[in-house]
Amino acid sequence: MTPIQHLLTFGLAALLGHAQAHVTLEQGEAIAGSPYKAVFKVGHGCDGSATTRISVQLPAGFRGAKPQPKPGWTLAIRKDKLTTPYESHGKTISEDVVELVWTASSEASYLQDAWYDEFVLRGSLPETPGPLWFKVRQSCQQGEWFWAEQPASGSSTKGLKAPAVLLMLKKPEAAGEHQH
Repeated sequence: MTPIQHLLTFGLAALLGHAQAHVTLEQGEAIAGSPYKAVFKVGHGCDGSATTRISVQLPAGFRGAKPQPKPGWTLAIRKDKLTTPYESHGKTISEDVVELVWTASSEASYLQDAWYDEFVLRGSLPETPGPLWFKVRQSCQQGEWFWAEQPASGSSTKGLKAPAVLLMLKKPEAAGEHQH
């Protein structure tokens, strides 16, 4: 490959990588109705600007969310009344977490555009298999991304500029099936 071809190939790969870069989950599939540790991977800022805040809106049916604290970031938890309460450990839960927000405590804690980090929470997944969408607002020193677009049907994010974060829920295995 000539130096020019190498440069063009590298430039195209970098451009495509940036166009496809967004907030993603470490594990994009899980068993419906199971406990789940969501690791949101943030690989860039907003057009070169450092990330100062990450807000995760939890989808309906995601229960009992608990965020993992991050040094240098404050946590805020927003709860709301549930349309349909549920039982957990012998208690009726009538309100639950609907949004988690991590905010950098100081400029020294900002997630620079050239850096990578993860924001973690855990909770229980809905019982119904299929796509589950998390909306993530990434605020930066200048600008923001609102990763909230969803396809009209299905789970393909092709063509979406700022897709919501997808978790595909699979059916639990039938009793007696061997799991690897």
